Amino acid sequence: MEPFPYHRIVVVGATSSGKSTLAKKLAEKIGGGFIELDALHWEPNWQEARPEVLRERVKAATSVQTWVVAGNYHAVRDEIWPKAEAIIWLDYSLPLVFWRLLTRTVRRWITREELWNGNRETFWWHFKIWSDDSLFHWLFKTYWRRKREYPILFRQPENSHLKVMHFTTPSETEDWFRNIELN
Repeated sequence: MEPFPYHRIVVVGATSSGKSTLAKKLAEKIGGGFIELDALHWEPNWQEARPEVLRERVKAATSVQTWVVAGNYHAVRDEIWPKAEAIIWLDYSLPLVFWRLLTRTVRRWITREELWNGNRETFWWHFKIWSDDSLFHWLFKTYWRRKREYPILFRQPENSHLKVMHFTTPSETEDWFRNIELN
């Protein structure tokens, strides 16, 4: 087992792949800040933060020594990836992430779970899969694109400093996490 040398990590993947869950656990394990890009992006009443506001929030959040970011926001990738040391790509199957999205949506609807800035998901939004408000629509719109884009992004010279960890199943991710040895 090798010691885990990274202090600035980004977790990417499809919606409902478990980015935030893993990023939060990893941040706790390494003693760093947990940065959830959705929390920085969404204002009350599901209003999106202005791009410059999101950028400033990300800049402030990543100004500390140790952090783990959860999210795929390309609008702030140039603010995060150059500072990062490693990227964890949760590249799970479409049926798995679809099932996770379905169960998460139902759970959040039943429990009325508050997400960011007082926002709660509305069950019916998501089942209008033709609507941009639906996370199911978002999943189908972005799933295959991310599978094509990430390998290309990882090979770009400006990202050559990043250690990429690519996991294709939750059990592979869990085994890796369980075996992390801190310096």
